[in-house]
Amino acid sequence: MKFLIVGLGNIGAEYDMTRHNIGFDVADAFVIKHDGNFSLDRHAFVAECKWKGKTFVVIKPTTYMNLSGKAVKYWMDKEKIALENILVIVDELALPIETLRLRPAGSAAGHNGLKNIELLLQTQQYARLRFGIGNNYPKGKQADFVLSKWKPSELPVVKDKILKSVEIIESFATIGIEKTMNIYNK
Repeated sequence: MKFLIVGLGNIGAEYDMTRHNIGFDVADAFVIKHDGNFSLDRHAFVAECKWKGKTFVVIKPTTYMNLSGKAVKYWMDKEKIALENILVIVDELALPIETLRLRPAGSAAGHNGLKNIELLLQTQQYARLRFGIGNNYPKGKQADFVLSKWKPSELPVVKDKILKSVEIIESFATIGIEKTMNIYNK
């Protein structure tokens, strides 16, 4: 069994620890836990991890958020990974900071990274883990908020949710999306 785990974010130090890069942070945590290492490859930083008889190809696209689909499509095809074994981790403005939401499919909901993935895969039928980043920003300042760093007061919740996200990835691969949603979507 092979899985493609996609953490969405933007490359560059200026994006480190920002709300928009939470997908990268979750991918990093998963790879560290499973003794993997990222290396730069085609369209992404890539790591391969093995756990409980399963292989995880974990990518952090280097295409920048708005062209994430290019990396997803390339690695899905190269590794011959089935659509139902893809999980994309993405920041979500519409969810409070305390919330994680796993879905088997769905719309991009205005997220440019998801829009591009849908465009290149020609479907919305892939799993995504939406990581709530809150929406506490002044009108017209959405882009600034998404690219902002976490507040120190938010970091304990964010760190806890990153660890929970790693558990969700493991659960997704072992017991499937429906049972995992029943456990974690509370």
